[in-house]
Amino acid sequence: MRAQVTALACSPPDEAGVPVARWSCAELAAALVSLGLVASIAVSTIWRWLRAERIKPWRYHHWQHVIDPLFVDRARVLLELYEQAVDLLKGGIWVICVDEKTSIQAREGIHPPDPAVPEHPVHVAARYNRRGALQLFAGLSVADGLVYGCCRARRCFVDFQAFFLAVVVPEALRRGVHEIRLILDNGPTHAPKQLEAWLAQQQCEHDWPFTVKVVWLPKYASWLDQIEIWFSILQRKVLTPNHFQDVGRLSQRILDFIAHYDRSAKPINWSYTVAKFDEKFATD
Repeated sequence: MRAQVTALACSPPDEAGVPVARWSCAELAAALVSLGLVASIAVSTIWRWLRAERIKPWRYHHWQHVIDPLFVDRARVLLELYEQAVDLLKGGIWVICVDEKTSIQAREGIHPPDPAVPEHPVHVAARYNRRGALQLFAGLSVADGLVYGCCRARRCFVDFQAFFLAVVVPEALRRGVHEIRLILDNGPTHAPKQLEAWLAQQQCEHDWPFTVKVVWLPKYASWLDQIEIWFSILQRKVLTPNHFQDVGRLSQRILDFIAHYDRSAKPINWSYTVAKFDEKFATD
């Protein structure tokens, strides 16, 4: 019977006619009875057997194969930039990660949040009214951790262009760099087939004292983008819980937080080094 439990726990539930995504001990016990394998069995027995086998079918994690043939080459270039960002900036090359946090909702709670009191956390109303949404375009300077951003109503290529010209270019001029290494994903907002030609056109029209080199992330590898780490900070620090009367106040809060964050900004403590990457993807 113990072997039957192990086999069932290591099989998809739908194969046993159970319409759930993951097994629980209670569902395994019920399945054994419905399959006629046992008249009755305690849930605690199932749990004890699975614990001994170190099987936890109620847990899951995501994974994926590397399917982009350019993954290794692109990822190595990216990790090398992260490691060398400080020295590159000293030499006039600015490494910046740029991306968008999309569809940030402005939700006004039926009641404003109540502040924490002894023995009670902050109370947030479950019901709310939707007050619109906006898109945040942001850039993270890898060498020093400074963040730059602007909010837009849409996330089209023209909005990305506006962010680049209004935020990234003035900062590059202020820093006096001679090259920007612009780290981007392959999303449609960045128009991979048009972007580099547009950058070259802008270079000629405005006679920038710097050049722009685009460094494309591998496909399906947003976890390699440092700006995603900062987006998670924004989500936890500003957007959860969410209580904004309109998108104007939401936008101002985000920009205020960026200014607040930059006063004590530090580079991301990036631990996935080139050495670890080469060890993992070593080939004969």
